[in-house]
Amino acid sequence: MPLQPPVLLDGKQLAQQMQDALAQKIQHLLPQVGRPPGLAVLMVGDNPASAAYVRNKERACERVGIASFGHHFPADVSQAELTQVIHQLNADERVDGILVQLPLPNHLDAEALLYEILPEKDADGLHPMNLGRLVRKEPGLKSCTPAGVMRLLEQYQLSPQGKHAVVIGRSILVGKPIALMLLDANATVTMAHSKTPDLKATVLAADIVVAAVGQPNLITADMVKPGAIVIDVGINRVQDESGKARLVGDVDFANVQPRSSYITPVPGGVGAMTVAMLLENTTWSYCQRCKASYNDETPTQR
Repeated sequence: MPLQPPVLLDGKQLAQQMQDALAQKIQHLLPQVGRPPGLAVLMVGDNPASAAYVRNKERACERVGIASFGHHFPADVSQAELTQVIHQLNADERVDGILVQLPLPNHLDAEALLYEILPEKDADGLHPMNLGRLVRKEPGLKSCTPAGVMRLLEQYQLSPQGKHAVVIGRSILVGKPIALMLLDANATVTMAHSKTPDLKATVLAADIVVAAVGQPNLITADMVKPGAIVIDVGINRVQDESGKARLVGDVDFANVQPRSSYITPVPGGVGAMTVAMLLENTTWSYCQRCKASYNDETPTQR
């Protein structure tokens, strides 16, 4: 039986719908609370990709009515100075979410800085307490990119239940939390990484492939079984022969797409969902801290 034409998982469109709903929610809550939600983003240095991400987050905040508190530091900023700023933001009643834009320069300890953020203001869901809540299936702030992937699957009614999911990548940003979320959704989960002996054979067994490595075009057509659902989390900046930069994922999209049943594009897939989940996390934290009602929760997020 021939495969149906592959469907693009449109994260950009879903993210826009979510932002529209958040804007309405925040407008409704403003009279109750007396102030908008607040998100503080700490950026160090002049990494062009990081600067672009921060601009996107600030614009998205503006669209939905979240107050944005940007903090841009020189590349040689000290660990102590960043820690002090985080403590100030922890105490700032206007701030409901704090995010440290990664990656950081090598002289800074990102993990130690994440520990300093109050768990209830951890907009990226990376504090050990929030990761622990994820393990225990307790309510809390969830890692934005994995939560965005789950929301995208839910939007297209793609239940992981009974499916074999292979996650390539084991970071705390994506790999480990998405594996836990898929497991909670009753998938059978295999984690693959740079030390996996036969990556091709492992990925070929997958009904759902989640590529989160940061290596352009790592997943090729001969690694994907016909009809698989392919989620490309990778965002890699590459240059073509003319020297022009473009974004590609970890999946060889042009050749993998015809073999898949559903696939995320890059850009326009998971990246847009990450920003939407960040805004939703900030609004959820705002409601928790201000004792306001947060309705329309979904099982994939909370």
